[in-house]
Amino acid sequence: MESSLKPRIALVFGGRSGEHDVSRLSAGCVFAAVDTDAYEIVPIGVDREGRWCVRRDHAVDVEDNGALTLPDAELSQGEALELLAGVDVAFPLIHGPLGEDGAFQGLCEMLGVRYVGAGVCSSAVCMDKHVTKTVLVQAGLPVVPWVCVTAAEMEEGRHDDEIAALGLPLFVKPARAGSSLGISKVDSLSELTEAIATAAACDDKILIEAASSGREVECAVLSRKDGPAASDVGEISFSSESGFYDYTSKYVDTDSLELVIPANIPEADRSAMRSMALEAFRVVDGEGMARIDFFYDDGDMTIAEINTIPGFTPFSMYPRLWQQTGLEYSELITELIETARGRDMRVRG
Repeated sequence: MESSLKPRIALVFGGRSGEHDVSRLSAGCVFAAVDTDAYEIVPIGVDREGRWCVRRDHAVDVEDNGALTLPDAELSQGEALELLAGVDVAFPLIHGPLGEDGAFQGLCEMLGVRYVGAGVCSSAVCMDKHVTKTVLVQAGLPVVPWVCVTAAEMEEGRHDDEIAALGLPLFVKPARAGSSLGISKVDSLSELTEAIATAAACDDKILIEAASSGREVECAVLSRKDGPAASDVGEISFSSESGFYDYTSKYVDTDSLELVIPANIPEADRSAMRSMALEAFRVVDGEGMARIDFFYDDGDMTIAEINTIPGFTPFSMYPRLWQQTGLEYSELITELIETARGRDMRVRG
């Protein structure tokens, strides 16, 4: 195959986490929107067992829903890594562990490959909700009260008083998972054991959070030439049997899902939230992109979490927020790639 003069962009998707299918859908949407006149796209899939899947001709199949199908595994893992080392930019779209937690970013740093999104430290901090909250609290930013536990500690009753102090209802979630996987709402302490078991199936580190009465709103942050910028604020409206914005609401039963942009809250509060999103991005040493999730309750706002590889599906808030702010999907993808191409790859420290 003749070499292309166009920059080579690796779309890396799939992965071993429970967000595998969401990742393939995000990758399909990016693949459909990317400017192929400007870039040569190299699809690299990772299957559920962690095997790298690459076709020699770089072709890709798209499912009816727009998700990318994993390529045939024609290259060995070593050959796939050699291919990755030869691209100009890696665009990681693997949500969750081993894609969003700094592992893939560290691999790119070792290979000397520029990549879209947060660096190693920021990715690791934001993937772990307990660490994220700890860092934000240290910076004086508001978060939902929480207790971090393990299943073994719960059996020993080591956190009973701290958990009781949070009140009811509670939300129990894996500390290092996304897309609302493994989350349970607990209305009685008698339900806690089952909720802990559900979360522990995803992660042995578990967060127990006080429930917030606030509405779920989100703000997108993007690194631009003159510094990070924040989009307007959007609100998620949905109906769900679980009573919260769970995996089914996000990706399966989407008929009731509505993204309201801008959110129906006062402009002064939306402005304050944009400023808080930018400060949170700075505190966690964000790069490239992030979606900052908030709870909003009549002027009071708390940060729920920070997502460094937000979804790019048709139902995802991150690209929709930027579209509403005046940056179309394809323009957003180009800006993310071009920001990555200018990334400083000098070894830190």
